[in-house]
Amino acid sequence: MSAPATLPLGEQTTLAAIRRAAHPLTGDRRDYDALLARIGDARIVLLGEGSHGTHEFYRERARITKRLIAEQGFTAVAIEGDWPDAHRVSRYIRGAREDGDAEEALRGFRRFPTWMWRNSDVVDLVGWLRAHNDGLHHTARQVGFYGLDLYSLGASMTSVIDYLDRQDPDAANRARVRYACLQPYSGEGSGYGRAVLQGVGEPCRRRVMEQLVDLRRGAGEYLRHDGIAAEDEQFFAEQNAAVVADAEEYYRTMLADHAGSWNLRDRHMADTLDHLLAHLDRHGGTARIVVWAHNSHVGDARATEMHHRGELNIGQLLRERHGRDVVSVGFTTYAGTVTAADEWGAPAQRKRVRRALPDSVETLMHGTGIPAFLLCPLTAGDAGHALREPRLERAIGVIYRPRAERQSHYFAASAAQQFDALVHIDRTRAVEPLERTQTWDLGEPPETYPSAL
Repeated sequence: MSAPATLPLGEQTTLAAIRRAAHPLTGDRRDYDALLARIGDARIVLLGEGSHGTHEFYRERARITKRLIAEQGFTAVAIEGDWPDAHRVSRYIRGAREDGDAEEALRGFRRFPTWMWRNSDVVDLVGWLRAHNDGLHHTARQVGFYGLDLYSLGASMTSVIDYLDRQDPDAANRARVRYACLQPYSGEGSGYGRAVLQGVGEPCRRRVMEQLVDLRRGAGEYLRHDGIAAEDEQFFAEQNAAVVADAEEYYRTMLADHAGSWNLRDRHMADTLDHLLAHLDRHGGTARIVVWAHNSHVGDARATEMHHRGELNIGQLLRERHGRDVVSVGFTTYAGTVTAADEWGAPAQRKRVRRALPDSVETLMHGTGIPAFLLCPLTAGDAGHALREPRLERAIGVIYRPRAERQSHYFAASAAQQFDALVHIDRTRAVEPLERTQTWDLGEPPETYPSAL
């Protein structure tokens, strides 16, 4: 396909270079051979997404994840989700009988936005993970499912207390007293931040840190029964206590310091990943983890305008800590539909994604005329050189405001420095929530409604 005649000569040359470098995605098993070769022995693979509600992003990440597990020995999937909710899924895929199927195991994800993890694509992945683990003869090679985020203030406090009730009732009572000042906000942590900011609430920082330290000090006593199961339980409880400590600081600062609270959240996720690596290493071998999170978290912030706002992210932190042991993959789309809300806490809608802006990396990828393709390695050759130049890049989270798209959903980035590989799927559709509503089923009217011209 030749470049459109209206494009400047430089853009025509860039498109030609990208077409030469592109690996078309056809659904064939070998689609991601180049990516797996790039990953090699890397321990951490970061799989992004241009939105939290696009079916194809979930589908392609699942295809890559399955190959990493089956062919390269990855034993952990870590998501931009809450620690206790993911733990329930992990227990299910490792053979626990509390939940009867994958859909039931995902019912812990009740916090907005539920469709991020309670959707048909994740159900399919969880079912595959359970079947994979069931077919293994050695439990040490079973795959686990973990949450990296810090929003689970109430659920994590409950989990810490439940663990201590089983191990040390006196310590559990001390935890109840320490967490009491946060209990009124366990359902919605942002209320704690507003109360502290307005001077009507008491900062709980010292108490939650005391609880984290106390739990770690008691580890030796709680682990007097040897075995992996006891060690896993202690690790799970410690991470919940760390979630409470970081969530307290996050909610206390989020209203007054956006960049600071963003950085705290991504540091928490990167630290959780490092703690998880160390914990899994103690089970034998060298752990390898695949991470599912938004492009804005996994693409190196130093290559974007986030850096100029004083923001960092997981992609930057992990590259700084682990170097070539980290491979990050970005995902983009030009147009289609997406599951998103109008505002935080609002119902899920199936929204139309507008065609990408002219100066964006998405429009450049669209210009190739290839429906779906992989660029890997992203830094190689003329295509990589061209993609080092900053362009607009679209980011749709759980909220999508198409009428204010330039201000709300675009930032400048150098894709070739941000990611190690890029997957572009030109036309995409909304991920299907497990709890479908009439609002979602109806979707948005077409752009030409009511004329349909």
